[in-house]
Amino acid sequence: MPEFVTVAAVEDIPPGTGRTVEVQGVWIALFNVDGSFYAIDNTCPHAGGPLGEGHLDGLLVQCPWHGWRYNVQTGKRPENPDITVACCPVRIEGNQVLVALPENFT
Repeated sequence: MPEFVTVAAVEDIPPGTGRTVEVQGVWIALFNVDGSFYAIDNTCPHAGGPLGEGHLDGLLVQCPWHGWRYNVQTGKRPENPDITVACCPVRIEGNQVLVALPENFT
């Protein structure tokens, strides 16, 4: 069972925004989509761009370096679903956002 770590308060990440958080020494991109929170690997597989700093449009985040987009719910790239970023489980406890690294996270 993955270990959940508190990474932010709900109010720290308004709807339609994201930020980069650290979970057990790994940088994760955390997003609030209309009150639902999603976490993915912060590193874009194209050139290593920081996805947590990207523009969020609905469920899609655009890498700020070269524009590659990823679905924050599934980790898939809409233009090529074979390219993905890892997704992390998220849960809310009170007003705290908790994220865990999946066991197979690289």
